Amino acid sequence: MNKTTFTEEEKYLRAKKKVKEIKGFYIHLSVYLAVNGFVFISKLVEEGSIRFLWERESYGLWFFWGIGLFFHGFGVFGMDFLLGKKWEENKIKEIMNRDKTEYWE
Repeated sequence: MNKTTFTEEEKYLRAKKKVKEIKGFYIHLSVYLAVNGFVFISKLVEEGSIRFLWERESYGLWFFWGIGLFFHGFGVFGMDFLLGKKWEENKIKEIMNRDKTEYWE
């Protein structure tokens, strides 16, 4: 297996870049939730009920921006975002810890 070795400075710069990418994703997610929350509440006040959710015009902003947000998250987290190696390791540890106190039937 061909492993690349990095100096401490290179590791630091790679980690710093990754943290910046993760921070950017969370800012994007926060703006998405804030804007769509505002749109939802303003439409709710305007309409007086949530019937607008079943109108086609309401879905565009949430749906297409949501697709963009999904791909942004996928670009930042990769496959680890959905059931990646870390998830597997954490799940194995969780089940092993649970087995200490519970018995499988």
